Amino acid sequence: MPSMSRYLALLDTPRVQFVLIAASVLGLIIGLETLILHLTTDPLADVHAYYDAGARLNAGLPLYDQPAGTDDAAFYRYPPLLAVAFRPLALLPFQTAALIWEGLLLVLFAGTIVRTGVRNRWTWIVLGWLAAPVAWSLAIGQAQVAVTFLVALGAPWAIAFAAHLKILPALVAVYWLGRRDWRAFGRFIAWGAGLLALSFALEPTGTIAFLGFPDLGQVGGVENRSLYAISPWLWAAFVAGFLAVALRYAPSRIGWHLAVALSVFANPRLLMYQLSTLLAAVRPPDADDPSTADSPAATEAPR
Repeated sequence: MPSMSRYLALLDTPRVQFVLIAASVLGLIIGLETLILHLTTDPLADVHAYYDAGARLNAGLPLYDQPAGTDDAAFYRYPPLLAVAFRPLALLPFQTAALIWEGLLLVLFAGTIVRTGVRNRWTWIVLGWLAAPVAWSLAIGQAQVAVTFLVALGAPWAIAFAAHLKILPALVAVYWLGRRDWRAFGRFIAWGAGLLALSFALEPTGTIAFLGFPDLGQVGGVENRSLYAISPWLWAAFVAGFLAVALRYAPSRIGWHLAVALSVFANPRLLMYQLSTLLAAVRPPDADDPSTADSPAATEAPR
């Protein structure tokens, strides 16, 4: 059977490169259209969820007792730490707070590009493919931008932090579990527990409430890209199979890519903007390891 290296080498052939770059350019065009659409129809729409959550905490109200329904952009479905972080911003007028938050997201997006490699051709090729999800995330002020940055960092503390913004980034830890990297996995667990303790210290009522808050009823009636929209059983089988594959191939050159993809596609409520986190798969944590030198994600400079 041909080795993984031979398959990866195919990506460097001129014809394949032409197709990949053409698809990236097409994606960029669609991304620009998506950006214009959301900037003109629902700019910074998702910031309402974080802002309103922070305002409820400032007013001493229950975090998850909210007027917005699960299909509304203002519905807060996230762990408490994000709402706690928004408490200072919730003291400001919404427009001011939203602009500050958007400025932070732009900085984090730039940080993601730097992390994956400004001189790495795969950064720009994959960014073109994902231009529409990235544009949507930025236009509506989605916390997915912050999640993508943290996952791109690839450190145990960063994955734990991302899991406290949205739960499913915790699945990236299968990368260390499958590689039997107990030290990194232990750090992830320790950071996760520490952040949970911090969350409880800052917002005990909301933290306890969140433990019983998430459920599959929150999938709602959105334009769902997950297999859950077809069949919950099919989705469950897909996630189980994907998890097994990610664990099996964690030590390989595609291990990081699979772990990041699992954290995205395991979501039963998968909206297009969430695909933007696939950009974090471009550069694995061990990209500087010589054993990953022929991986597309580890190719730092054009040939």
